[in-house]
Amino acid sequence: MLDDFFVRALIAGVGVAVVAGPLGCFIVWRRLAYFGDTLSHSALLGVALALLFDTNITVAVFGVSAAVALSLMLLQRSATLSSDSLLGLLAHSSLALGLVVLAFMSWVRVDLMGFLFGDILAVSNTDIAMIYAGGLIVIVTLVLIWRSLFAATVNLDLAAAEGLNPTRANIIFMLLMALVIAIAMKIVGVLLITALLIIPAATARRFARGPEQMAILAAVIGATAVIVGLFGSLEWDTPSGPSIVVAALALFLLSLLSVIGLLTRRPAPQWDKRS
Repeated sequence: MLDDFFVRALIAGVGVAVVAGPLGCFIVWRRLAYFGDTLSHSALLGVALALLFDTNITVAVFGVSAAVALSLMLLQRSATLSSDSLLGLLAHSSLALGLVVLAFMSWVRVDLMGFLFGDILAVSNTDIAMIYAGGLIVIVTLVLIWRSLFAATVNLDLAAAEGLNPTRANIIFMLLMALVIAIAMKIVGVLLITALLIIPAATARRFARGPEQMAILAAVIGATAVIVGLFGSLEWDTPSGPSIVVAALALFLLSLLSVIGLLTRRPAPQWDKRS
């Protein structure tokens, strides 16, 4: 008989994985792994501000991540620095600011390891409700903007020529990324969020015959990694967040070694050219 805290962890983890999988596909297609790292690093600044002003941590993390994402768009238009330089600047400065703010709050006891690597076993029913409410918003919004966002991923100019408003889709995508990072932070922590976004999507890419199928496979693989990782954590008494990421990595390595993976090795289809 599983304890209630473990059941809550399973429910919360699967909820996050199902949302992160489809969104992670766009990160893989667009080669935005560093962008994901930037938003996840900024999450610690959101945590620090939430503790400083005594507000909800998830809301604060979403606000800071969204602000960083929109700042990146503005800086890309006006600054002379390259995108990767801007990402590095925002990622490390926001992480450092978060750590400095936390260091100044000597009156607050902070579980820094929990924020960095996740504490899924401590999720509450309220956390689960926020994860599934936020996840529903992400999935519904992603379905609504799927056509314009995917068109912008394949060919930005063609998407604009067809009147699909790729700029608006890109802004919404960044906000969805910020929301997923906010709800996923408690599961795998600030430093491992990007892995949960990228690894299942990278694994699904080997087997998918189309973008929609890849999104569904990524969600299934992510959910499987959560379940395997949590049971492995329970069996060997290892940290839950890192165990989930290791399980996702193991699934990716199995896909590389599998007979199916070898048989389906083929040139990337047209929809996957950018990855």
